[in-house]
Amino acid sequence: MTAEQSNANPAHSRFHPRPFLMREWPYLLILLFGLFGVAYTSISQTPMRGYWIALTPFIGLVCIIIRWRDAADRDERLHLVWTQCLHWVAVLLSMQLLFIADVARMMNSDASALSVLTLLGLGTFLAGVHIGSWRICLVGVILGAGVPEIAWLEQSALFLLLVVVVLVGIVAPIIWHSTHNFWHHTPRAKP
Repeated sequence: MTAEQSNANPAHSRFHPRPFLMREWPYLLILLFGLFGVAYTSISQTPMRGYWIALTPFIGLVCIIIRWRDAADRDERLHLVWTQCLHWVAVLLSMQLLFIADVARMMNSDASALSVLTLLGLGTFLAGVHIGSWRICLVGVILGAGVPEIAWLEQSALFLLLVVVVLVGIVAPIIWHSTHNFWHHTPRAKP
């Protein structure tokens, strides 16, 4: 297909979300669940220990499923399952250290959720390195990189609200004035 043919048929150049979502759903689901956990913890102000403990093996299972068909034989599959189980058990034990009563009293629920998200990001990145999946590595980087942004957003929410109110206060009169002038200054057709 030449460049002229592809330009003549715009359907070929349009983005179709269905194939993208079918291909990338496990990675998007991990991101969605991780960010949901932090958002819910921030709103409810209660740590969600069970949620994080359930999410961790889910990510491990996704890692196993992603590489299952790439394993050539039974031994490679057993090695994949064994290494991922050990890896995610280590992540779970690290999370448990955060949820111990003495440590939990030192952190509020927001700090606890962000710490768990950091552990999940690191665990997901390292799992991606172990299984050779750049997409899993990318999910881990996004989860880890989201921690400072989420912390900044929580601290700056009132400031951001003020900025939005000021922008609306500036833009709304301008839009109202321009549309008001347009409707009142357009010549009317004579009958």
